[in-house]
Amino acid sequence: MSRQSPTAIIDIGSNSVRLVVYAGAPRVPAIIFNEKVMAGLGKSLNASGALSEEAQDRALAAMARFRILLPQMGVTDILPVATAAVRDASNGDAFLDAVRDIGFSPIVLSGEREGFMAGQGVLSAFPDADGLAGDLGGGSLELVDLGDGKVRKSASTRFGVLRLQPIAAKGEAAFRKAVRTALAKTGFDGLGRDRPFYMVGGSWRALAKLDMAVTDYPLPITHHYWMQPERPAELLDLIAELDPKDLKAIVGSSRAATLAEAAMLLRALSDELEPSHLVLSSFGIREGLLYDRLDPKTRARDPLIDAAREAGRGLGRFEEHGKLLDRWIAGALPEEDPALARLRLASCVLSDIAWRAHPDFRAERGVDMALHGNWVGIDAPGRVMIAQALFCNFAGSGSFAEHYPAELCTPEELERASCWGYAVRLAQRFSGGAAEGLERSRLEVDGNVLRLALPAGQMPLYGEAVEKRLKALAGIMELQSECAAI
Repeated sequence: MSRQSPTAIIDIGSNSVRLVVYAGAPRVPAIIFNEKVMAGLGKSLNASGALSEEAQDRALAAMARFRILLPQMGVTDILPVATAAVRDASNGDAFLDAVRDIGFSPIVLSGEREGFMAGQGVLSAFPDADGLAGDLGGGSLELVDLGDGKVRKSASTRFGVLRLQPIAAKGEAAFRKAVRTALAKTGFDGLGRDRPFYMVGGSWRALAKLDMAVTDYPLPITHHYWMQPERPAELLDLIAELDPKDLKAIVGSSRAATLAEAAMLLRALSDELEPSHLVLSSFGIREGLLYDRLDPKTRARDPLIDAAREAGRGLGRFEEHGKLLDRWIAGALPEEDPALARLRLASCVLSDIAWRAHPDFRAERGVDMALHGNWVGIDAPGRVMIAQALFCNFAGSGSFAEHYPAELCTPEELERASCWGYAVRLAQRFSGGAAEGLERSRLEVDGNVLRLALPAGQMPLYGEAVEKRLKALAGIMELQSECAAI
């Protein structure tokens, strides 16, 4: 798997100026540096139509720091982009000249192009996305129609959170009418019915965090978190009732100030678009800019499996052979469901990820990586299934419930994942982590027997420890076990 040199994106937005440096596997580059300054470039647009001097000074000071820092970090691939606040401000060109004086060459994205890149970001995280995406920033809301692995169309509206308050002040009826009119002009009315609506942007991420907090959601990962379409209305009522201090403690002071407007907009969009459900995407415009650079072959790679391989390569003991492990296991545990087969492969790729930890804590480390790793292309139940598999692989026994939220999975899913883990545990003990033993043997089910089949000359590999692990796997599969010569 190829690796790329670091790439920096400077996102000059209406709320914040952010530097993010990515490195690693091109399909799922890891964030190695992330710094945000809440410059508030868009705050003055409603009143004056111009960027305030104070906001410009904060933004330019941040970029002057970035200009010195990036060469020291060895980053030469730098992409500065500006969005709604700069493109709409009467003094936006003068601000861009000041940015150029610092040493950057910013690209101003049109509203349609901004939506396209946000849509590319959603596709990067949800390759099979088929629905509408909404990227809510400080100065604009971009709507994107996604399907067939591509952005079908995008449009920009002026419903950024920093611009919503004057509209909201006119009352609910006026607010809904404004949203309905905007949807009609963009041609998106009627496109969202019974399809997912992918929420992009910090304000809606904060709304998801609030919902997770008040519902005691057991997994603190906002990406792929989903809500029913009627939930924004309930959250809007909750925001009005909450003590402002409590709200700030949950979502942060910078988001709390505009969270009611963000919820009001999401409620109106849900009512008008009638989506099947609302799902949060942590990938947006920045990830879309990177995804847009990739060749078709790289784009087609599975983001979960690529990320797992990248993690496993750095932390595993042996040369990565997750596919071989998966094929070996499949002899006894075939998966008819492609979604489950994919999770099993990810579990195999990650199967050696915790070996550096103390033996007593390897299971805990594996579970933590599965649940809280920066994965995309996987939902919460999928994370729990991989956690279950890694727990069984590293621990071999004990209670799972204390380590992760088992209620996110069915008992059948947890049992299936346990089988993956015990099978990997058997494979690694039997083979010593080498490929040859797995390539020359088979794991198979024959009637009520789980059989490890070896060449006659390899029978001494079936030692006491291997026998014990074969019996453990057979036990949870409710089978007998045996080792036989091929």
